[in-house]
Amino acid sequence: MADKRDYYEVLGVEKSASQDEIKKAYRKLAKQHHPDTNPNDKAAAEEKFKELSEAYEVLADPKKRQKYDQFGHAGMNGAFGGDGFQWQDFTHQADVSDIFGDFFGGSIFDTFFGGRRGQRSTGPARGSDLRYDIQITLKEAVKGLTKTLNIPHSVRCKECNGTGAAKDSSAKTCQTCHGSGQVKNIQRQGYSQYISIGACPTCQGAGQLIEKPCGKCAGKGSVRKTSHIEVTIPIGADNGTRLRLRSEGEAGTRGGPSGDLYVVIHVKEDPVFQREGPHMLTEIDIDFVQAALGDEITLNTIDSKATMNIPPGTQPGTIFRLRGKGMPVLGGKGSGDLHVKVNLAVPEKLNADQKRLLKEFGEASGKKSTTQTGKKFGKKKR
Repeated sequence: MADKRDYYEVLGVEKSASQDEIKKAYRKLAKQHHPDTNPNDKAAAEEKFKELSEAYEVLADPKKRQKYDQFGHAGMNGAFGGDGFQWQDFTHQADVSDIFGDFFGGSIFDTFFGGRRGQRSTGPARGSDLRYDIQITLKEAVKGLTKTLNIPHSVRCKECNGTGAAKDSSAKTCQTCHGSGQVKNIQRQGYSQYISIGACPTCQGAGQLIEKPCGKCAGKGSVRKTSHIEVTIPIGADNGTRLRLRSEGEAGTRGGPSGDLYVVIHVKEDPVFQREGPHMLTEIDIDFVQAALGDEITLNTIDSKATMNIPPGTQPGTIFRLRGKGMPVLGGKGSGDLHVKVNLAVPEKLNADQKRLLKEFGEASGKKSTTQTGKKFGKKKR
C-alpha cells in the first residue's frame, strides 16, 4: 500500500474537489496518458493510465471516496478483489464511454472495457424515408392541386404483422449471440483488452431465428407494393417546397414503424411570367400612339385579367406595379405584386397614309435630326 500515490495527487485535485472537477481532471489526464497517444512509451503510458483509472474509480464513487478519505489505501483492501484493480472492476464505464467517445469515437472504451458502442439494436427499427420529385406548372402552383402518386415501396406484411414468422410459430432468441445480433472475440495483451465485434453468423445479426417463416413475406416481415397516395400541393408552392407524408416510406423491421415519404416540388418555367419569390414579372408591347397619348389596357395576370393605365409620354422600359396580382404567398398570407415592363413596338411596314401622317408629325415636332446624348452604351441610369 505504501507504494501507491494518493488518489487526489494522481488526479491533481484537492480533497475538497467536486465530482464534476474529478471527472474533468480524469478526462484531461486520460487523454494525455493513454497508450494510443504515447506510442513511443506505451508500457509506461499503460501503467500511468491504469493508475489514473484506479484513482478515478474510487473518487468518482461517493461511498468508496468516503471510505478512502477515512482509511486511505488500507480501506480499499479487497475492494477490487484479490488481484487488485482490474479493468473489469471499473464501474464507471458510462462516464469513460463518454470521455473516450469525445477523443476517439468510442474505440478506447471498446478496447479496454468491452463497451457496447456500435452494437446494433435487435428491437423494432424504423423504416427508411423515401423521396419523390414532382413537377408542376406555375399556374398549378397559383391555385394548388391534389395529385395521386404511385409509390413502389415495402409495407408491413399483414399476414405476420411484420414479425416474419408464421401464425403458428414465433421468433426465437438466437442462442449463439443471446439476442445481441453480435459476437465478440476478446484478446488481452498486458493491461489492454482488444475486442473485435462482428455480426452473429447464426442469425446474420438479427438476434432472432425464425423457425417457420411466414409464407407471404418469406420471413422478411414486409412485402413490396405500389401504393396510390394522394398528396395536396399547397397554393404558392415553389421550387424546393418539401411535403412530408408520415409513415408512407419503407416498412420498418422487426415490427418497427414505417419511414416517411418526402415529396419535393419543382415548378416549370412559364413562357409569359417570371417568378421572383411571391412577385411576378412580365412584359407587354405598346405602340407609339399608346406611349405618346396614354391608354388603358387589359392584360393577363397569372390566374385572371387586370386593367392597367398607361400615362401619356410613357417611355420604353418603364415598369409598372400591380399590387396583389402576383403569386399567393405559401401559407395564405396575401399575394405578391405583378411587375409589368412596357416595350415600344415599332411597325416594320407602313402604308401610305401612315407614312404621311408620321412625316407631318415629324415636321410639326420640329425635330429634323437625332440628338447625341454622349452616354456610354449600356450604362444604366442611377
